[in-house]
Amino acid sequence: MTRHLRSIVFGTVLVVTGCSKEPPEEVESHTVVPVTVVPAHVGAITALTRATGLVVPAPGAELLVVAPEPARIVEMPKAEGDLVKRGDVLVRFEIPSMAAEVSKQQAEMQRAQARLDNARAAQARAHDLFDRGVAARKEVEDADREFADANADVSGARAAANAAETIAARSVVRASFDGIVAKRSHNPGDLVEAAASDPVLRIIDPRRLEVLASVPVADSLNVKVGAPARIADEPNGLPAAVLKVVARPVAVQPGTATVSVRLSFIAATSYPVGSPVQVAIESGMHEGVVLVPVAAVVREGEETALFVVDQTTAHRRVVKTGFDDGEQIEISSGVKAGEMVITSGHNGLPDGATITLSRPDEAGTVGKDAAEGAGATPDAQGK
Repeated sequence: MTRHLRSIVFGTVLVVTGCSKEPPEEVESHTVVPVTVVPAHVGAITALTRATGLVVPAPGAELLVVAPEPARIVEMPKAEGDLVKRGDVLVRFEIPSMAAEVSKQQAEMQRAQARLDNARAAQARAHDLFDRGVAARKEVEDADREFADANADVSGARAAANAAETIAARSVVRASFDGIVAKRSHNPGDLVEAAASDPVLRIIDPRRLEVLASVPVADSLNVKVGAPARIADEPNGLPAAVLKVVARPVAVQPGTATVSVRLSFIAATSYPVGSPVQVAIESGMHEGVVLVPVAAVVREGEETALFVVDQTTAHRRVVKTGFDDGEQIEISSGVKAGEMVITSGHNGLPDGATITLSRPDEAGTVGKDAAEGAGATPDAQGK
């Protein structure tokens, strides 16, 4: 038993000794991150105030046809999309109450005219008798008074008849400008109410359109009447739509977050009324400032930073920014002109990381020039 036990222990020691090996040597490795760089440069930049807006007709370029009173549509010759000329008949209403009122006022005017004719004849007869010594002065005075009253009655009746005819004329609506039928909500034979919420037709002038933009109150302080602007989300293939500010509010309701700013199109536009658009309004310019591409800026919480290249190392710099035009951004402190800043490959990049410069596809020799400006060697560029 003792000899057998010793064999087991000795075998166990051999197994343990045979399995004991030195741990593998750990080798540190650093990932070299490929990045694109450009030099910060001095230039001019225009600040842009961006806002959301709607394409709407300009004042006087829209006509909503509403019945003057509850009525029936008799005629409606224009369909949606039809062109209309100034003076064209748009809608003809049948309003029985208006026709009855015109007849009533015309009858009143005829009655008043007949009274005036009688009063004039009585006045002439009274004066003739008084001149011959037959009539008393009181009879002449009564005749003069009756004539004056009858004359006033005729004037009142004529005014009432004219008013009734003017109102009756509203039963026929004509175009007040050249335009196009944007919306047709009813057809001949329909009964309609005299309510702005139930328009019969909507006519607009497509040559007179503008954008009604909602601008934050703080940003509106920099927006001036006459300032140039453009559509920021212009679809590909369409010419750039240029605008200018034509009006901004002079008073704001308490608690209002945005104000309405009106911008007119400089030239005719193909945007339909009601289209939502993004506008960029020029609101100031800075010259002789340090500029970098917007893509170079990294925002982390309340900090804004850039990565500056020194040979093959990226250094994080906290910076202060100014104007931003969507492509370039002003750097007011933290980076000097001529320093190389990273524009791609810096997401998640730690301070002091080793980098290699890559050539941007869209910029022929920028990568090479940037590498030379940063003092990089061919090995650092991955060549």
